[in-house]
Amino acid sequence: MKKFLALILSVAMIFALVACGSKEGDTPNTDGDPQQTDTPAAPVDIVIATGGTTGTYYAVGNALVTTIGDKLSLSKLTAVDSGASKANVQLVTANQAQMSILQSDVLNYAHNGSGGETMFDGAADMNSLWVAGVYNETVQLVTAPSITSIEDLKGKTVCVGDVGSGTALNAAQVLEAYGMTFDDIKVMYDSFSGGAEALKNGQCEAAFTVSGAPTPALTDLATAYNFNMPSLSDEAVSYLTTNYPFLVQDNLPANTYTCVADETVCVAVKAVFTASKDLSEDVVYEITKAMFDNQADLAKAQAKFGFLSPEGAVAGSFDLHPGAEKYYKEIGVL
Repeated sequence: MKKFLALILSVAMIFALVACGSKEGDTPNTDGDPQQTDTPAAPVDIVIATGGTTGTYYAVGNALVTTIGDKLSLSKLTAVDSGASKANVQLVTANQAQMSILQSDVLNYAHNGSGGETMFDGAADMNSLWVAGVYNETVQLVTAPSITSIEDLKGKTVCVGDVGSGTALNAAQVLEAYGMTFDDIKVMYDSFSGGAEALKNGQCEAAFTVSGAPTPALTDLATAYNFNMPSLSDEAVSYLTTNYPFLVQDNLPANTYTCVADETVCVAVKAVFTASKDLSEDVVYEITKAMFDNQADLAKAQAKFGFLSPEGAVAGSFDLHPGAEKYYKEIGVL
């Protein structure tokens, strides 16, 4: 009997020791060291402000999202329509968007608090930083057959775009390169479609438009009206690109439009992807690299990406986002 009781006690002690050992092993770490985890950080949600749903900016922004979106690990992209360039600066500042596409001159006006009361006079906004210039938006001047040079515009009726528009600002800059102001011409404020009709009807002698070439509205106009496109002089190009660094030289090939047989020397602004200064370097670097790694697929999705190149992306650039700058330095463009 005594042996049997001793056996029972021995078994009980073994179970007690096992239980204590299990509890001791389950005791949580209390030495202050953080618990290690392999869970990656969630991707950053990025809204890209573009333009109107029928416009090029909207198409370009959506092509970017659909082509490279699933290749990004640090961010999740969404493109939304907007009021375009100036509105996009304001959306990024309000953190309603974190990236945008806009004209390089408008970005310059924002950074310098300039461009007149319709832009950013006295209210500099540095929240949007340059990522990549995608394609040129050319400052194009179409004229009556009797106008063969920009100097010939003096005293003539010229459609310079809508009041307060970026086109009107670019028109004033071109005239300035020739020592003229709006006081030297008869100013007509209207959209290019209105200017084109006035040109055909003899109500004006010239009209400015700022858009990617070939511009469909100009292609259509050339079928009904034999217009001229005066070239800028070398001196004018030098003046404009020096005094307005957001402008770049852009030569339109002969026969870009059926009625223009010669090459036309112009200047252009860039359609630029921007990113909020609050986005991290790593996030913007990944997006910038993905754009160039997938440029061929982007061009298939939207033709404007066919103009994208590393050299062109930084032409006329200023205030690059650190993430974009890191990429361009890595590939030797900067």
